[in-house]
Amino acid sequence: MVPQASSQVKGNLPADAMEIVGRRRELSEARQLLSDTRLLTLTGPGGVGKTRLGLRVAAEARRAFPDGTWLVELAPLQDSTLLARTVAVSLGLCDQSARPSAETLANYLRVKRLLLVLDNCEHLLDACAHLASLLLSTTGEVRILATSREPLGTAGETLLAVPPLSVPEPGCRGTVREATTYDSVRLFVERAQLAVPGFTLSAANSATVVRLCQRLEGIPLAIQLAAVWIAALSPEQILERLDNRYRLLTRGFRTALPRHQTLRAAMDWSFDLCSRQEQALWARLSVFASGFDLDAVERICAGDQVAADEVFDLLAALIDKSIVARESHNAHTRYRLLETVRQYGYERLVESGTEAELRRRHRDCFRQLVEEAEAAWFSPHQAEWLSRIRLELANIRVALDFCLTVPGQARAALRMCADLYEYWVFYGAHSEARHWLDQALQQEDEPSPDRFDALAVYATIALLQGDAAAALPLLAECRDHARVVGDGHADALTMCLSGLAAFLQGDLAAAVPLLKGALDRYGEHHDGPAHRSDRNNAFLTSVYLSFAATFLEDPRARAFAESCRKTAEAAGAEWALSWGSWVVGLERWQAGDLQQATSLFQDALSRQHALDDRWGPAWVLEALAWVTAADCRAAERAAFLLGVAENLRRLIGVSLSGFQPFAVAHDRCTAGLRVSLGDNGYETAFQRGLNLDFHDAIAHALGTRPLSEQTARAIPPASSILTSRERQVAELVAKGLSNKDIAARLVIAQRTAEAHVAHILTKLGFTSRAQIAAWMRAEGGSSP
Repeated sequence: MVPQASSQVKGNLPADAMEIVGRRRELSEARQLLSDTRLLTLTGPGGVGKTRLGLRVAAEARRAFPDGTWLVELAPLQDSTLLARTVAVSLGLCDQSARPSAETLANYLRVKRLLLVLDNCEHLLDACAHLASLLLSTTGEVRILATSREPLGTAGETLLAVPPLSVPEPGCRGTVREATTYDSVRLFVERAQLAVPGFTLSAANSATVVRLCQRLEGIPLAIQLAAVWIAALSPEQILERLDNRYRLLTRGFRTALPRHQTLRAAMDWSFDLCSRQEQALWARLSVFASGFDLDAVERICAGDQVAADEVFDLLAALIDKSIVARESHNAHTRYRLLETVRQYGYERLVESGTEAELRRRHRDCFRQLVEEAEAAWFSPHQAEWLSRIRLELANIRVALDFCLTVPGQARAALRMCADLYEYWVFYGAHSEARHWLDQALQQEDEPSPDRFDALAVYATIALLQGDAAAALPLLAECRDHARVVGDGHADALTMCLSGLAAFLQGDLAAAVPLLKGALDRYGEHHDGPAHRSDRNNAFLTSVYLSFAATFLEDPRARAFAESCRKTAEAAGAEWALSWGSWVVGLERWQAGDLQQATSLFQDALSRQHALDDRWGPAWVLEALAWVTAADCRAAERAAFLLGVAENLRRLIGVSLSGFQPFAVAHDRCTAGLRVSLGDNGYETAFQRGLNLDFHDAIAHALGTRPLSEQTARAIPPASSILTSRERQVAELVAKGLSNKDIAARLVIAQRTAEAHVAHILTKLGFTSRAQIAAWMRAEGGSSP
């Protein structure tokens, strides 16, 4: 069994993860294998229930993984280069570093104890194998549970073939009592009761249901597709139609594996029972990646056989037939197709000859969505659009892929990437933005306003990653374009980027006049911006100017900062408001008004946390540490906050070296704290912050959870709370030994070692082995 480590549950498993019919043997075997291996792959044909089994196994193992059990849905992902980024997003991470996402991810997971569930790997086998190998070789406590139609084929992989549900033997008499001992029959009855609440298995129908489940070979998806027709057909009618379908299939699918024939038969049968309009909508819905909403369906799928005012009724009919699933996201309703159902629909779409047109409509719909989001970014609706883009990211990726794989469409990709600039930054998707921009700029190399904006976004993103080597050539191309075109937008944006580059490299004297000049140019458009993004660009310029003037101790710094905050307040944009509080707080810190600075930093932090911003808190917490350090009585808390800030920078994949003014202030603060606390005192407090969970860190910084609780508290000496054996185990954990190695060193059973570690975590209130290691170092522990 996987060791029980903590009662704390983290992760993103769906609410129905525990729901499953039968599978007792498979669950037991999977649990045992997961305790013995770090990579378990559930294999089997489509529709056999790999995902459902994997979710149940992961849900049962949650308490053993204090850093969470995380589902990564890979079906919508088509570009293998975005695999690591997709995993990071599922974990709630950002990736703003110039390093590859896989390296950033591995670095973050190095000391984590968590379970990754990689669902639907079959179309990304090589990429999944490479990433799994990297993560397992660079981490000690990460385990991976994969589902795939084929093995990943990497070293250390353990396979578990997922069989169909148990079906009655040919000699089964079909009595109710005997039939209900089989999982396939129980699943059919359960699904039929959802369609017709009064349905029961009876002496009159049990023999027919048994034959149905035998015919469908226990494949869960096939059984579910058949069971929903109980609302319209009797079990005998369903069986008769399935028999007809199979007789047809014996000629057309001889080369397919039997279970693939079965699923295809169920799909074909369900498709044939749909009306022509329902068939058309099913095929057209296959252009969506992951989920979609009704508005998008009406805009993309209406036309020809499907009238716009009929879309909702047709969608409802497909939901009733279990073709489409309904999902709730806060107050919004969304829909999705199971991946196997989507793939079948896409085959039908290709057969219809309308694939290219539907893909174009899909691209146009999400290009318009991106344009609307960009136009509404600097407004009171900012938080709503952040949530909307997060939900539609998979569809936006599909739209970008269309632009870059269909000749003549690359310019649209340039425009979309530029319009998404604020979202790339907010979500920490810097590496992904560069991935798309690289391709689009290579394909569309003719000078144009769209190319200029894309170059400017690329240069900005590279600067924010600390990658000046990539940014400066792009900035030079922007300058060349601005000289040729000579419009106010290009001039102002190029000057702003030049000032930002100077600021980040520590040349404050050059940065301030450049940024002030750019802001003045934006101000010349007081009757209305010349470009739709200029209002937001002007605000960002004022942010950079406030920073530069504050660090330069320019006497205009306070006026710049207050003007910046007033601009955010006038716009009512929540993320911008957090930046407004941040810049004024930084100026107040520099001016010595520490109480006001603290209040402003906490306001910024609170807004950022509410938006689930992972980039901003890394910097605001850093600045909050500087303010705290000014009080000699709070030196330990300041060191703790520096540790928290460093942890968040590691999480987003950036370092202080690319932000020189911040690095200088950080080094000055650290030096002072080492004098106040001594090196050991500083390191102890710093490590406590470094090992703190993100949400706990924000709660501590905001004062909603006292620092005396949980990780940050002053823990009593080991001798007063741990037994001598537990202290031995803790010392070995601090040396980096696994439970297996600890067992060998102390000549005890591995499960005994696992139990000791679990007890230590509970007694100390910790959630990870890294916290034990940091505490033991602070205790001055040594190996036995």
